[in-house]
Amino acid sequence: MLSNYLPFNNLITNDEWTFNGVRSSENWTHGYHRYPAKFLPNIVKKIIETHTNVGDTVADLFAGCGTTLVEAKIHGRVSIGVDINPVAQLITSVKTNPITPDTLANVYSTIKKVITDYNAEVFSTAVKHDRIDYWFFPENRNKIAYLYEAILKMEESQQVKDFFLVALSNVLKNCSKWLQSSTKPQIDPDKIPSEPFAAFKKQVNSMLKKNDAFFKELNKLNYLNTDCTIHLEDARKTSIATGSVSAVITSPPYVTSYEYADLHQLTAYWFDYISNLIDYRKNFIGTFYSYGEKLECDSKIAQVIIEQLKEKHLRTAKEMTNYFNDMQKVAVEMHRILRTEGRAFIVIGNTTYKNIKIESAEIFGELLELSGFTIENVIKRSIPFKLIPTIRDCNTGKFTTAANKNSKEVYPEEYIIIAKK
Repeated sequence: MLSNYLPFNNLITNDEWTFNGVRSSENWTHGYHRYPAKFLPNIVKKIIETHTNVGDTVADLFAGCGTTLVEAKIHGRVSIGVDINPVAQLITSVKTNPITPDTLANVYSTIKKVITDYNAEVFSTAVKHDRIDYWFFPENRNKIAYLYEAILKMEESQQVKDFFLVALSNVLKNCSKWLQSSTKPQIDPDKIPSEPFAAFKKQVNSMLKKNDAFFKELNKLNYLNTDCTIHLEDARKTSIATGSVSAVITSPPYVTSYEYADLHQLTAYWFDYISNLIDYRKNFIGTFYSYGEKLECDSKIAQVIIEQLKEKHLRTAKEMTNYFNDMQKVAVEMHRILRTEGRAFIVIGNTTYKNIKIESAEIFGELLELSGFTIENVIKRSIPFKLIPTIRDCNTGKFTTAANKNSKEVYPEEYIIIAKK
């Protein structure tokens, strides 16, 4: 029972799961694209090797940039990913489907010739979106538009086009006015953006090496054709068949997850995934724009936090309520898709918001039990490295920097909840 583990912060940190000094995010195709809250591949690797067998089906209902799916493929496990974010779907699809190296090399040679032909005085492009003009200087905007159009016009498979689109996507921040050291969308008035053609070629060269290594290893292991799919779907209601999954391995979004939508806006605007950021946010779990006016949650732990929070900031209390109620639906969905005796492995951390401790891990554990799971174990690990904003302003609750005198580190540790159906 969950009560055997509460409070989670009293658990002893398990150094075996900390992987201090390990940069496994650079292995295989994991390093293709920056992504917030990317959890260490070593965590997934250890779970897969300890709790699954070759041929098992692994699912991730918050697939993000595909960490779980890449590790599943290199271990010969069938995998299914779900994410509501089209940028995530694009990245994961490319990372999990390596392409014959010679094919990419030939196409890249053609692209480099196209880049050489660029003429700033001749090239013109239609106005795309005012937010693109906000983030990019005209010279860089035009070069990016040129690359984007060149990729789309290639007489190649969509898989090959997507490879180069991911490369372009990952350099957008470097080539923009976005403050480079921040995951928070803000302009750096002193930034000198990277030159798009040079940045793109550097990114492609890096991805070619990773694709080559991944392709050769999968081919050697005879796992190239191991099924791996990523669906643009809502984690609360997926198309995954009932009882078809051996293990769910996932890291849910943190509370106030609308910030995730903001972080991917450059790619979303350039690739025509969105036209309005507010509408884009509405699809994400736990936003203020979600349904629900009642501040009620089945989790007793969550209800206490909601009551505390509504006295300080009603809007945030609504967001928290929506988030936890959404997470309960996700827990029910996990239980549905898992086979009997199957397990869910949830990597999640607690945080502090407006000086109120948000015990997300404990709440998710409670929601799993309410959904029919039995908590088998809870592992506490420190976070030596994680691509997520880790500092909030104690007064506003917004992400900030260490230079802010009101700042506080909010994600120093996280938990792996192991729940059995």
